[in-house]
Amino acid sequence: MFDSKNIIYILTMLEAIEKILYYSKDFTDEEKFFFANKQLNFNATVNLLIAIGEENKKIDKNLKKQDKINWSNISAMRDKISHNYRGVDETIVWDIIQNYLPKLKIVLIEMLPAIEDYRRYIDEAISSGYYDDLIYLKNL
Repeated sequence: MFDSKNIIYILTMLEAIEKILYYSKDFTDEEKFFFANKQLNFNATVNLLIAIGEENKKIDKNLKKQDKINWSNISAMRDKISHNYRGVDETIVWDIIQNYLPKLKIVLIEMLPAIEDYRRYIDEAISSGYYDDLIYLKNL
């Protein structure tokens, strides 16, 4: 079993993924997504990608023993976005949303049972109101 401190990092990443998927769901391509709402959806997404990358750095390395995800790319993405904000390419962000976040979501959910007392922490998180989008984890 892995230390329960990992749960908050994973739940924060999952919540960020859910928000990004919500912010992008009504768009069919990166250009529409990029320019919508004076770039509100895009800028919120970029900020959440930074959060995902930062939380990724905190998860126990042994818990991330998955070949399905290139964990170092997640952290590298965070660093690149944070240090080159004006150079964020909407095509790359769109590709991450469409092709990588759904896979990451699955792997993160699969990691939860390896954390001690994970059910208790999930229940607490969902009841807090912040993690409302993760209600589906109640049945895990």
